[in-house]
Amino acid sequence: MTASKRIVLSSDHAAIDLRRAVAEHISAQGWEVVDIGPQTTESTHYPKHGRAAAERVASGDCRLGIILCGTGQGIMMAANKVAGIRCGVCSDTFSARMIRMHNDANMLSLGARVVGEGLALDIVDAFLSAEFEGGRHATRVDMIETPEG
Repeated sequence: MTASKRIVLSSDHAAIDLRRAVAEHISAQGWEVVDIGPQTTESTHYPKHGRAAAERVASGDCRLGIILCGTGQGIMMAANKVAGIRCGVCSDTFSARMIRMHNDANMLSLGARVVGEGLALDIVDAFLSAEFEGGRHATRVDMIETPEG
């Protein structure tokens, strides 16, 4: 399968159950899930999981990524340190759609202690179904990607 339907998932220990639910949900939609997150609830460090997932997206191995931690914030910050990654943390469907449509986000971050499973799956669906609009938004994305922005 090509990277166009490959999506990487990772999390820290706080979000294993929600990550597994997301994986099952999107796999049923035809996505090839590359789950690189921890398998036990033993405490782990979210920066390494966010970075590892972001590297899979940045390399082209996976088209998109979904990462999770307690709030979604820390793991998102770690992912955004990888060149070429545009990751947003979302707790509503509108934001999830807009980060794809206006910011060409290639990663979504969720907070397992912020949103329940039902809402999380709706957010994932909004993110995956949206497409980048380009146009004036492409100019702005280019500004994000260049240091002189």
